Amino acid sequence: MAESKTSGKPVKRAKKPETRLGLVRRARQMDRVLAETYPDAHCELDFTNPLELLVATILSAQCTDKRVNLVTPALFAKYPTAEDYAGADRAELEELIRSTGFYRAKANSILGMAQALCERYGGEVPGKLKDLVTLPGVGRKTANVVLGNAFGVPGITVDTHFQRLVRRFGWTEETDPVKIEHVVGALIPKRDWTMASHRLIWHGRRICHARKPACGACPLATLCPSYGTGPTDPVQAAKLVRSGPSPDFS
Repeated sequence: MAESKTSGKPVKRAKKPETRLGLVRRARQMDRVLAETYPDAHCELDFTNPLELLVATILSAQCTDKRVNLVTPALFAKYPTAEDYAGADRAELEELIRSTGFYRAKANSILGMAQALCERYGGEVPGKLKDLVTLPGVGRKTANVVLGNAFGVPGITVDTHFQRLVRRFGWTEETDPVKIEHVVGALIPKRDWTMASHRLIWHGRRICHARKPACGACPLATLCPSYGTGPTDPVQAAKLVRSGPSPDFS
């Protein structure tokens, strides 16, 4: 640190703004660290085909993946096809999904989505973003989950964890999910979009929490401009680390 010529006291130099190239390099380095930290990162919703994942993702709104996974076995067994959902008794469907919350709205989405699949796509889930987002209850986030995990098409899933982390990381100041998707898509290679989404979501659920991130236990500490938002003491931070999906909606 430089000294003042008049007082001899240390003078802090202003930190230079990060260049675009510097941001790209840092973002990709952070993604590599997360890849090493979470080698098993994956979609935590249980499914065996695109339709099951589509339904599970609709149910996951304002609900934990753990709760959805408790509900879907009976749901998938009763309604194995889009035709089955389209012809479902609303009261029975609502009762099966009641514990996921907002069950009436979710039933509307599932019934409308299934009817649209039968009318437009022969009962099959389409594998293109432009088609998926036309289905009732299906936005870009849900569509990207299905594309990336059921069809192997790279997609960025901008959920609440993802939004929180990319802003903390200084990747973007945007708050609109679509704008965030495009900004991050320009930082991370397309082939890595799906896995990068999983890694950020896992990190958000396990370490970089909304209210008190475990900064002192974070593998990204030296790369994160928000280091210090939560406890930096390793012992205190270790107590905040979760081993699985977040039990709340943070």
